[in-house]
Order: sequence, then C-alpha cells, then structure tokens
Amino acid sequence: MRLLVTGTEGFIGKNVYQKLMKIDDVTKVTCLEKDYMNHIGWESTLAKCVEDCDAILHIGAISDTMLKDPNEMLKYNYLFSKELFDLAQIYDKKVVYSSSAANTGESGTPSNIYGWSKYLAEEYGCCRVEDFYALRYFNVYGPGEEHKGKMASVAYQAHLKGDFKLFDGKPKRDFIYIDDVVDATLYPLFNDVESGVYEVGSGKARSFEDVLELMNISFDYWHKNNTPKGYQFYTKANSKCFMEGWKPKYDLEKGIKKYKEYLLFDANT
Repeated sequence: MRLLVTGTEGFIGKNVYQKLMKIDDVTKVTCLEKDYMNHIGWESTLAKCVEDCDAILHIGAISDTMLKDPNEMLKYNYLFSKELFDLAQIYDKKVVYSSSAANTGESGTPSNIYGWSKYLAEEYGCCRVEDFYALRYFNVYGPGEEHKGKMASVAYQAHLKGDFKLFDGKPKRDFIYIDDVVDATLYPLFNDVESGVYEVGSGKARSFEDVLELMNISFDYWHKNNTPKGYQFYTKANSKCFMEGWKPKYDLEKGIKKYKEYLLFDANT
C-alpha cells in the first residue's frame, strides 16, 4: 500500500507516521506539510502525488482553535482540502480525513473559525469523494504534543508548569489517548468500513479537574470573565457514531497513567 499523508510533523500525524513505519503492508509513505501550498506549481505536483498513491490520510491542518485570521485558517484547512479531495475524486482514491468535534460547537454548529474550516472541508469531502471517512477527533492527548504550546493538552501544559489555572464552570471534555486516535485513523485502511462521518473519542465526558488530579497537579480557577468567547463547555463522543468494529482501549485513568510514564521517562533521558 502506497500512502499520501499530510501533517506528519504535527502531533497526530507524527504518531500515525511512526505506526505506519511498523506495518509491512505499507510500502511507501509520501509526506506533505503545511507550507506545501507556498511552492509554485503545488497543484500539479499534488496531482502527481495523489495519482501515485493508493489512499490518502489527510491529517494536516491549523489546529489553533483561537486563531482569528479567517484567511489563513481557510487557506490551509479548507482550500487545500478542497483541492486534495477534487483530485481524490478524479483518481478514485480512498480518503481518511482528520475532522474535529469542534464541528458541532455548543449548539450543533461550529462556534469558532477553526470549527467552521473543518466543517466546510468535511462537508465538501463527503459530497465530492466516494470513498471518504471523516473522523471527528475529540480532545487528544499523549506523547508527541510537546511542540503545540497553548494548544497542547491540559495534562501536558500542567506537567510543564507544575500547577494550572482552569476556567470557571467546570467544563468537561471527551479526552482520547493518542494511541486510540492512531488506531482509528488507520482503521478504514485495513477494515471494511462504510463511508461516512464518525466520532473518535472515549465516549465519556470528564472534567479538567479529573485530569489534573490524576496527574497529581494542583490547580485553581480564572475569574469567569476570562473565559474566551466561543469556548466549549462540554464535549462527549457518541459511541453509536464510532466506526463498526472500532472502540477505544484507553479510559482517562489508563491513558493518563501511560502518559505519565512517558513524561517521567522523557524527563530522565
């Protein structure tokens, strides 16, 4: 199997790439990164990449949910995706698209520019590509997120600081460990799955307090006026929307335990 993978320098993409390197059936992986669109003639070289692969894992995107520049967000998260999906339709390629739980926001529609960019790309892919799998990731955490700064998980940020300040109101998230996300991303490549939109989460909503208590890290709270506009207070994947045959292996306790082992090992090497 020859694969075209975007975003292999990012958190999820890097972990997916590392897993692919261990699979004998994968004979070639072509990687594309964010600045690909800035090269002259990128559309024609992209067409060649799509023609020469057997399937596409479109993971790369701007993941900064607080970015306010709609031009930059739509350029990389929608326009590139649109071009890629058009080519996938032309050359009849399977596409696994890394979508987001931000697509549903608080009231069923996105609540920020990031969510809209992912939603538009998801909708276009579903309409355009016959063999299309949109995976709505929830709150991913685990090894490999060190470069993400403020977009890294609360677990990692708190690990660096030694304590943490939370937004008021006890928001809850569906925290999903990176190993489960990698398995879900690769699942449509090697299993008979019907095209469609699927959720990738633990199926449980847990508080940030739960995360920090499991990390053994102290916390307090910001004033309620510090809560950003468009901030989501609750996310939870619906297990009925998982891919048939796939389910997460890690609950929060098991995932945090494994993450802590990684962080401790990393600190001592």
